[in-house]
Amino acid sequence: MDTNAARPSRPRTVFTPEHEMFREQFRRFVEREIAPHHRDWERAGIVPREVWQKAGAQGFLCTMLDPEYGGAGGDFGHAAIIIEELARVNASGVAFQLHSDIVVPYIGSYASEARKREWLPRMAAGEIIGAIAMTEPGMGSDLKAVRTRAVRDGDHWVINGAKTFISSGQNAGLVIVVCKTDPEAGRRGVSLIAVEEGTPGFTKGRKLEKIGMHAQDTSELFFEDVRVPVGNLIGEENGGFRHLMHQLPQERLVIAVRAATSMETMLEKTIAYTKERQVFGHSVFDFQVHRFKLAQAKAEIAMFRVYVDDCIARHMKGELSGEEAAAAKLLGTEMQNRLLDDFLQMHGGYGYMAEYEIGRAWADARVGRIYGGSSEVMREIIARTL
Repeated sequence: MDTNAARPSRPRTVFTPEHEMFREQFRRFVEREIAPHHRDWERAGIVPREVWQKAGAQGFLCTMLDPEYGGAGGDFGHAAIIIEELARVNASGVAFQLHSDIVVPYIGSYASEARKREWLPRMAAGEIIGAIAMTEPGMGSDLKAVRTRAVRDGDHWVINGAKTFISSGQNAGLVIVVCKTDPEAGRRGVSLIAVEEGTPGFTKGRKLEKIGMHAQDTSELFFEDVRVPVGNLIGEENGGFRHLMHQLPQERLVIAVRAATSMETMLEKTIAYTKERQVFGHSVFDFQVHRFKLAQAKAEIAMFRVYVDDCIARHMKGELSGEEAAAAKLLGTEMQNRLLDDFLQMHGGYGYMAEYEIGRAWADARVGRIYGGSSEVMREIIARTL
């Protein structure tokens, strides 16, 4: 991999020298353990669990988690570097960011001390892979419409329901289930309850076929009279909506960070390809229509890089607002889809071939406008602040 590829045109100030040393360490791990194998994982539809264990052994999981619980004790800058380096090689199936920066924070922030000590060290080591189960068949992510129920029965919760489109659903050893504990209270009746793999009544359905992100296992999950201890409640009973709203800005920033690096990388690859590809005796790059599109893309990507780096810096200070994160996700994923479509077009027929990275990146990017809250939801969040 070309370590000089896709460098922004202006120096980045959001990362410290220590961050950049961490980047070099993780980049070597990606080059050795991930990039050479990702195409095989796409064909298999899943990333081996051993990859998480190797990453955990080297401190590349749960980088923001307190060392007391097995984490690296870093900040969101370290997490952003993990996201960027995976995006740089389009390793869309390696869901370290989902595990470390979306699932683990719920447990670290809201679980009981006993559950933190039971689960977090194993998650940091890659022994347990985390997932969050929100979406249900026929209702999307509308929390008011959640039908999965959890009923208190003595010292246990009894869970019944079904979830779909769950990322890391096959690999997951621990799933945070969004369920109703007070059906009459709407969003105020939602709770988060953790269910461990192997719990009787908890089954994983088929591995869903997607148009992109083929290496990331996405599944249906089913819960039939699943009994878990009351201590598996994550946070407050009926407080799940509040907990979700507090954590979602980081999830949306994670998606925006990936979009920024994806665009930078694919721009550089497209520039190189168009200078090599010949049409009518000239390189594709020689045609003004393509040069101008690439110039426009470079300008737009540079502007977005400044914004997303500012969001990273603000988030590390605890100052990033929900609408700012929504704006980053909205702008980043919409721009990513539009520009990658242009880049694919410049590759001609080869761009549509799966062996060319641009085609896979284009297909992988499409879900960015849907998961973590659709672009329409992002616009609604921003509109409420007007």
